[in-house]
Amino acid sequence: MKDKNKKPVVLVIAGHDPSGGAGIQADIESIADTGCHAATIITSLTAQDTNTITGVSPQDSLFFKEQIKLILNDMDVLACKIGMIGSDDLVEIIHAELSKRTIPIVLDPIINSETGINLSSETTYKKIINLLLPLVTIITPNTVEARTLTGCNDLQLAAEKLQNYGTKNVLITGTHDKTTEVINRFYQKDSPTTCYKWERLSGTYHGSGCTLSSRIAANLANGNKMEKAVEDAQNYTWQTLINGMKLGKGQTLPNRFFKNNK
Repeated sequence: MKDKNKKPVVLVIAGHDPSGGAGIQADIESIADTGCHAATIITSLTAQDTNTITGVSPQDSLFFKEQIKLILNDMDVLACKIGMIGSDDLVEIIHAELSKRTIPIVLDPIINSETGINLSSETTYKKIINLLLPLVTIITPNTVEARTLTGCNDLQLAAEKLQNYGTKNVLITGTHDKTTEVINRFYQKDSPTTCYKWERLSGTYHGSGCTLSSRIAANLANGNKMEKAVEDAQNYTWQTLINGMKLGKGQTLPNRFFKNNK
């Protein structure tokens, strides 16, 4: 019998977005909707709103290390979602601590903001490739990130290269491509590629990638198989977007509590 006083714990390692559209807040909301608990460690503070981002301040590495060690030693973490990291030092700490664990790890490799501002240096994302991808269960780049990380314009080749770096599962989202529909491509080792097609919505959205990746992590923490975790996360993210909220002067924010509006 399930203990009602316990919830599956998902460790979230990501940046903070003051608008609440993306980052840690998006992760908490997406994870909470599944019945899981989000234990959060902030990698970076940002100065941003629904229009743009003007600055990033990575967390002190020693203080970050103390936080991640305490949480991993205290809680029964069943999955981990990694978002924006912010510095080389933090990548090394994440690698050192998570390499001791055998839990599903979801990586949303945030390189640029939705408005095109660079959030990760070349040295940082190279460290992510070398140190984190061998630990990662699934990576969820958009098409721009997939091409940047691999240097491959062809998405099939990009996915294969990411798998050669160490991860078995690759979900490349197609929101940034100029196609009639949004096509998300799911690549698994030794399996046919699965394409998911979604209606392309008008306007721009802030936080869909965080919503998707954290939902996958929560689904895995709840014991779902990878295929189901990925499919459910896409459907949930779609629902948050069609029920999106225009709270500022810029991009629309996903409504991750859309079920409460019904």
